[in-house]
Amino acid sequence: MSERIVVDPITRIEGHLRIEAQMDGDKIASAYSSGTSVRGIEIILKGRDPRDAWAFAQRICGVCTLVHGMASIRSVEDALDYEIPPNAQLIRNLMIGAQYVHDHVMHFYHLHALDWVDVVSALDADPKATSELAQSISKYGQSSPGYFADMKAKLKTFVDSGQIGIFANGYWGHPGYKLPPEANLMAVAHYFEALKWQREIAKLHAIFGGKNPHPNFVVGGVPSPIDLNSDSAINADKLSRVKSILDMAQDFVTNVYLPDTLAIASFYPDWWKRGEGLGNFMTYGDFPASGMGSDATTNLVPAGVILDRDLSTIHPIDLDAPDQIEEFVAHSWYDYEGGKEKGLHPYAGETALNYTGPKPPYTQLDVEGSYSWIKSPRWKGKPVEVGPLARVLMMYASGQPQAKELVDGALGTLGLPLEALYSTMGRVAARTLETKIIADAMLGWYDNLISNIKAGDTKTFNEAKWDPSSWPKRAQGVGYMEAPRGGLGHWIVIEDGKIANYQAVVPSTWNAGPRDAEGQSGAYEAALQDNHVMANPDQPLEILRTIHSFDPCLACAVHVMDPDGSERVQVKIS
Repeated sequence: MSERIVVDPITRIEGHLRIEAQMDGDKIASAYSSGTSVRGIEIILKGRDPRDAWAFAQRICGVCTLVHGMASIRSVEDALDYEIPPNAQLIRNLMIGAQYVHDHVMHFYHLHALDWVDVVSALDADPKATSELAQSISKYGQSSPGYFADMKAKLKTFVDSGQIGIFANGYWGHPGYKLPPEANLMAVAHYFEALKWQREIAKLHAIFGGKNPHPNFVVGGVPSPIDLNSDSAINADKLSRVKSILDMAQDFVTNVYLPDTLAIASFYPDWWKRGEGLGNFMTYGDFPASGMGSDATTNLVPAGVILDRDLSTIHPIDLDAPDQIEEFVAHSWYDYEGGKEKGLHPYAGETALNYTGPKPPYTQLDVEGSYSWIKSPRWKGKPVEVGPLARVLMMYASGQPQAKELVDGALGTLGLPLEALYSTMGRVAARTLETKIIADAMLGWYDNLISNIKAGDTKTFNEAKWDPSSWPKRAQGVGYMEAPRGGLGHWIVIEDGKIANYQAVVPSTWNAGPRDAEGQSGAYEAALQDNHVMANPDQPLEILRTIHSFDPCLACAVHVMDPDGSERVQVKIS
């Protein structure tokens, strides 16, 4: 029997993900993605007041709290036909944008960069040469030889003491690491800079939403602590702080994150050819100039589907159509009343648990049967990838000027064709490029908000619709958005003023789902099955690189098992 490598759980993500890779020599022949924790929020929401759904839905994730709250209130607004005031939409855009910028920068430096950066190698760097490298790619202020010498001494203290926290027990020295010591030291320094930076960007949610994480929301508008009808010094101070945060975010993204991504990517040309995956991409669209759905042409991120990497054709998407979005459970630990082979649109979705899998500890998943708590969503029967790469491709295919400029500029700098984006490193680059687009757009949304306030436009939400007596006996709606990790949809059915059914199809459902009844792989599985050669099965760095390129989100340990169930190596983060 050929060897199967098991990585469970995947580290540096949020939640519990198991990957099994069936090997053919040193190459991954087939891969299996298993979500090992049941969610069940949909069950908890049944029978509740739909206006309160966002507070529960936010708890789907401890990292993406804002996006689930946003999708939830949009589902209720769609069902009850709310019109969103212009200033509320701008504030929502700013809050969602802040989630993107914060999330993507943290993912790159604190979760994913360690797949490309050899931390211990940084101890061999020359601080002067590191300074010259940093100054050659960026105008960022912290780049003197003394700064990098201090950073190197700080890192050496950690290593010598054995207390290097998240850096402990990594695959340092793995032949897959290609950066020179100076590039490693620069990246480690920026890792620590990003730790300080992320504390500031998170404050924007607290300013507009009252707190972070789990900022506050309200169906029909925003519960902004900023009094848009007031010219008080307190109000002016809050708006000034927002502008300061936006300027700081744009500076770091432009002068640190973007140059670092291109610098690191230039040392890994082979990773622009691995992890191509499905070739089908989907976006729901987001960041409207007006309310969701009122005029989709105003969206910063367009909606649509790209099939077989054909950027000349964007297929329209209808989230209400039962023949477009369906979830399958053929290889999931769920049952449908009509059988596991059928697909259900989320309005008719079911969350009936039927765990028949092995009891821990076990060696391998039964991949011929059910092997995941994740369902398998499909668009017109096709698996699709969602996330930064899908959005950047959609903006590029739609002719969005900044997207075309950034994509062509980045690929030109690296000497790569457009087709290189369909890869593991392409996802990394796409995440960075869209962060730049959104950080720039946030300054425009802020300016528009200030202009509206000065013009006296302080329209508030429709209070009449807040009263359940005004609602129809039955209503249904979908709240969709582009979360940092991809297209997110919450479908709600309201009967007699209460939630009759609620289904959330999240980005990782689209990307991490198991095979469907037709044997079609999801995005994770397809990407791992594309040109992955393992240098050392005991150190599955290649698997981590591709899975992390999708940004699944938190964990604390990895156990790598051989086919006999023996632990090969353990990586713990303390």
